[in-house]
Amino acid sequence: MSVSIVGLGCAAPLHVIAQQDAATQAAAISGGGRAAVVAKLYSQAGVHTRHSVVLRSSSNGAPAEQSFYRAANHEFPQGPTTGERMRRYEEEAADLSILAATRAMRDAAIVAGEIRQLVTVSCSGFAAPGVDIELIDRLQLDARVGRTHVGFMGCHGALNGLRVANALAASDRGGAVLLCCVELCSLHHQYQANAQQMVANALFADGAAAAVLKFGSECAPWRIASQHSVILPDTRDAMSWRIGDHGFEMTLSPRVPELIRTHAKPWLTNWLAQHGLSIEDIRAWAIHPGGPRILTACAEALALDDDALRPSREVLAEYGNMSSPTLLFVMERLRAAGAELPCVALAFGPGLTIEAALFDQRPSGEKPSPG
Repeated sequence: MSVSIVGLGCAAPLHVIAQQDAATQAAAISGGGRAAVVAKLYSQAGVHTRHSVVLRSSSNGAPAEQSFYRAANHEFPQGPTTGERMRRYEEEAADLSILAATRAMRDAAIVAGEIRQLVTVSCSGFAAPGVDIELIDRLQLDARVGRTHVGFMGCHGALNGLRVANALAASDRGGAVLLCCVELCSLHHQYQANAQQMVANALFADGAAAAVLKFGSECAPWRIASQHSVILPDTRDAMSWRIGDHGFEMTLSPRVPELIRTHAKPWLTNWLAQHGLSIEDIRAWAIHPGGPRILTACAEALALDDDALRPSREVLAEYGNMSSPTLLFVMERLRAAGAELPCVALAFGPGLTIEAALFDQRPSGEKPSPG
């Protein structure tokens, strides 16, 4: 007997902005004649549209004077303060979380009284009482439901939350666990003329995703067979996510794709071998689309064809990188398409850390048929 994902739900803000429009706004916000550089970076991000609680499409692509992000000037040189951004997070994050959670519960065909544990994940905002309390109140969960928050883990946060939710579901076999990830990354648009910050601006977006986990039948699909993690040596400067005075600041080294090419395959090969599997046995891949170069590096390292990466590239193109919820968006797409299992989910975050999860539907110890 083991734990399976029995429901998934995703949600994005109503406001959609085209990437070209976002590039025009970014150039207007930052000033300094960087329009050509910004346009090039945005065109190479693999993003076509994304959703945001603060960015808006407009007829000429320029930000309105009264918008959350105004053009840089002597009174507003670096944009809103972190306090202002956190207040907007507190205003917006709960509604998006409720929508994703409601969809996941509906997909799992469960009612509020069946939820015994709640796990929330976010790295783009902090408030207490926060999203977890809002979920309990507005979904009418039992006030005694267990609450656990996983914070500031970055793009692989959904897998960290999944590890916690899996353990809770396995220990409390009579109820369900609700996992909810929400990120409002567009709140952290940076005004700096730093290449890494501009790349982050070009990639990140807002969204929420939720999953319902239950302990149950070994034959249930999307059984969590195993999870694994590794911190790559000498990579602390490869990716970071730090709180500044004017939002949270992301750094993403150009070394990251090469690190993935070097380390991903041997690490995955050893881990899968412990479960009687090889890379060739994996039928589906849910790879976090941190950016197009990261996806290409994964494809090259693991010899994956275009079909294997298509769900990740589609999510990146349609939604951008939403940090922690993004992987669940990819998994929802695979699940809806009836993807064949086993499936490996992969995500990368500060450290540089690789997180992975193996999903299957076969009883423990049974090897897959060759093919």
